[in-house]
Amino acid sequence: MIENSDFETFLYISKNKYQIFVYDKDNLKNLYNEEIENDDEVELNILSKFIDDNVYKIEKMIKDFIRNIIIIIEDDKVLDIGVSLKKKNYEKNIDQKQLENSLVEVKDIFKENYQDLIIMHMIIVEKENRLLLNNSNNNYDYLFLEVNFISISNNFTLNFNKLLENHQIKIKRYMSGGYIKSFFDKESKESMELFVMANKLNDGLNKNEVQLVSKRKENKGFFEKFFQLFS
Repeated sequence: MIENSDFETFLYISKNKYQIFVYDKDNLKNLYNEEIENDDEVELNILSKFIDDNVYKIEKMIKDFIRNIIIIIEDDKVLDIGVSLKKKNYEKNIDQKQLENSLVEVKDIFKENYQDLIIMHMIIVEKENRLLLNNSNNNYDYLFLEVNFISISNNFTLNFNKLLENHQIKIKRYMSGGYIKSFFDKESKESMELFVMANKLNDGLNKNEVQLVSKRKENKGFFEKFFQLFS
């Protein structure tokens, strides 16, 4: 029997292909990989059957239920939206708490203005990140922060939620297939690398991506993984 903590299950959805993959996090290898081609459209009946068939096979293989899954979406409905923040720095020196509050403020601005969107990735723009880091050791009158949000519409994901609820599977998070593939080397084999790279990014590979961690999980701070950079 494979314990839940040993593996991660991914479901890739695009107009051209569906793919489900079980990745062994401890041994860094794939336990299960199945895919079907699609005809340039997300067809829910076909996707539903694909999920039904493969969830049954996976649960039989691991001798346990799949309790959560990460969905990777590659579609032109995935949006990139930039949000900038500039505010007076009354304290002069920037500490970790101020940085955390500023990131929360940027996220709240995004959620207030785009209430129908799900955040897939929250990424600090590199050039602004350097300036913000430099502020930690210098006196500046203003704090500058620019964040790119990769997101997807709630309406687009509703059917995916319903399909997985039939198996009592919770969607752990959504990820962007295009964002994941941007980290590929030119020589990478897409079908073999996609979920390996997705797992690495989910574990914090990109130091500029803010990992959105539940506050309730082991009493960790919302941005704890990101702020390990400042320790």
